[in-house]
Amino acid sequence: MVLINRQQLYLSLNPAILPRIILTVTNDLTYDQRMQRICSSLQKAGYEAVLVGRKLPNSAPLADWSFQQKRLNCTFTKGLLFYAEYNIRLFFFLLFTNADAYCAIDLDTIIPSFFASVLRNKPRVYDAHELFTEQKEIVTRKVIHQFWLSIEKFAVPRFAKGYTVNLFIQEEFKRRYGVQYGIVRNMPLKKELNCSAKFAEKTILYQGAVNEGRSFETLIPAMAHVKATLLICGEGNFLEEAKAIAKKYSLEDKVVFKGAVSPKELQLITQQSHIGVMLFEATGMNQYYSLANRFFDYMMAGIPQLCVNYPEYAAILKDYPFAYLIDDTQIDTIAYGLNKLLADSVLYETIRNNALFARDALNWNEEEKRLISFWKQIL
Repeated sequence: MVLINRQQLYLSLNPAILPRIILTVTNDLTYDQRMQRICSSLQKAGYEAVLVGRKLPNSAPLADWSFQQKRLNCTFTKGLLFYAEYNIRLFFFLLFTNADAYCAIDLDTIIPSFFASVLRNKPRVYDAHELFTEQKEIVTRKVIHQFWLSIEKFAVPRFAKGYTVNLFIQEEFKRRYGVQYGIVRNMPLKKELNCSAKFAEKTILYQGAVNEGRSFETLIPAMAHVKATLLICGEGNFLEEAKAIAKKYSLEDKVVFKGAVSPKELQLITQQSHIGVMLFEATGMNQYYSLANRFFDYMMAGIPQLCVNYPEYAAILKDYPFAYLIDDTQIDTIAYGLNKLLADSVLYETIRNNALFARDALNWNEEEKRLISFWKQIL
């Protein structure tokens, strides 16, 4: 007996009814909660969403979602050779796959989406999760920065329609290229809190990509002055360096690297933790003007967080003060902030209650309305 999911059954009975949107990323889809939310919302709103990424040697089996998923195999796994190979494979996939619109997620998939949309005469949209050319790992490397900047200068003006995650990036794209993009923020689904018990030992949580510019060089050493465990959930281009820092400061027993964690498990871990950390170095506009997913994930889990006092975060916290702000990411500053939250029970409970209150307003259930309104103008 062959089992098919509801989406497959619906499509088989109603062919060519749903406008098809192909959305493209460079990750393996498993842990991309933002794209899982976006594609689920599009599918629910009456579109056929197809999310395309890549398959890695250690990729977990794809979870069953209402939308379609496709992973492309690549020989190379990192560096410019990977980007070149993946973009070529992606272009041919897009060219020979029926679609009513293409949506490039960030700059590293924008070229295939552009040429496919031109050749097939279909609408194209740019979803800028960040200001890609201003990431620390890019802006601090002159040749790489110029390479990605040239792609941005070529492609973004040719994507008249798009959306991004905050006001700064919206205004920066308008200043640079004259495009007027919408804003769809990285917010989690509102879900019931299903775990009231905390870890037995005080636990500080970092969740997200373990990349350059995330202040691991100062966060990890700061743990020498904090009576708690630092739990790091995620992988990235700075993972081995972060492990080396923990070893250098003899903190292997206080800094635990969990690696990639499934979204379901991560939600439980977040609720069980005592404090979240939301840190970025000020190097690069992308970090300074960021609005990261975990900022809202900690809030949705009802846990206080230590957060950098950067513009986009401060603007939200002015109305919903669910984090403790620090002005820099030096070792002493981080240690002081974490110890303050751990020691001051009144402050901790105040921030926690503010997070629980903010859940009703800052969630994907409300934010997805902007997404659907945007796509109704395209298709």
